[in-house]
Amino acid sequence: MQPEEFIEYCLSKEGAAETYPFGPDTLVVKVCGKMFALFSLDAEALSANLKCDPEWAQQLREEWQDIQPGYHMNKTHWNTIHLEGGLPVKLVKSLIDHSYQLVVSALPVKDRQSLSNSNHHGQG
Repeated sequence: MQPEEFIEYCLSKEGAAETYPFGPDTLVVKVCGKMFALFSLDAEALSANLKCDPEWAQQLREEWQDIQPGYHMNKTHWNTIHLEGGLPVKLVKSLIDHSYQLVVSALPVKDRQSLSNSNHHGQG
């Protein structure tokens, strides 16, 4: 998956916001102020961190060499996804969806309601 495609897909999520809390070289995509994707813009090997259910995270790491424990993150709940490897685009998109859903499901009810109320046209 190309970096532009990864970033565009993350930002297409309802309520997603592009932020740079760690400086200009690290894009953090948040929903209601909570991070669900982190993408290094200056790395030699393009990779991203995504939140993941701990059991599934472990299975993914065993199955795919391009999925590793989250770099500089809680390794139980985050994976680093190497985008230049052999991961299918469909898998990467499902991992983005999963990360987004994990974060949204943990949001306060009022934040989740504000997301669903603003989603009149459906997700693209």
